[in-house]
Amino acid sequence: MSNFDLTGTVALVTGASGGIGGATVQALADAGARVIATDMAQTATVAGATEYRPLDVTDEDGWAALAAYVDATYGRLDILVNNAGISVTDAIADTSLATFRRCMQINVEGIFLGTRAMADLLAKSGADRRGGSSIINLSSVGGLAGAPFMSAYCASKGAVRLFTKCAALEYAALKQPIRVNSVHPGGIDTNMMDTIYARYVETGAFPDEETARATVSAGHALGRMGTPQEIADGIVYLAAPAASFMTGSELVIDGGMTAH
Repeated sequence: MSNFDLTGTVALVTGASGGIGGATVQALADAGARVIATDMAQTATVAGATEYRPLDVTDEDGWAALAAYVDATYGRLDILVNNAGISVTDAIADTSLATFRRCMQINVEGIFLGTRAMADLLAKSGADRRGGSSIINLSSVGGLAGAPFMSAYCASKGAVRLFTKCAALEYAALKQPIRVNSVHPGGIDTNMMDTIYARYVETGAFPDEETARATVSAGHALGRMGTPQEIADGIVYLAAPAASFMTGSELVIDGGMTAH
């Protein structure tokens, strides 16, 4: 189990109050990491977190301040999980430019700002750790394939996928010990999915939420939705020395959804 041991590491997770974010904080802590949980609320309790810090991932100054705080308080950062994100479920004709831009701002710019702000600290910490430091960006199956009524969301997650690859190649070219990978969940039982079901009904895609849920579940080869823990386990793998030869890769955890 030493290849999955994160004892002595410091991790930061954005969007930590959500289903996948919360499960990730606990899973990283269970593996031995000290975990800084962040989200929009000024105060929050996140199980497994060493501490909670408020963060708007679209705030450039907020990221800079957090990087300085982590350096001063912990002296290192080994794992950055860019998990914060929103979904937009609407017809293209009904999606305002402001809504489209907001989706891009949170889902894409937030990851760019976090990566840029934490890169120096990650590089310093990665120098004395097998496999280096690890950045894990949450994309989606929506970053691999399109879906009706999800244009803004899929566009943003596709951007996350390619930004991840560019960052991985760049840090490798610079000989910086930072691995960068993306995670692509399928349908996961979270509050976000409940919101998507409701929006599907409102757009007329499905007659009711039960039908929406059943149809989405059936779209997975395993015939069910995933759990936040199943995604968190994959994130721990990418953060650990076990994944020391992985960078620029896509970890697809989707119950066979994209295998069709």
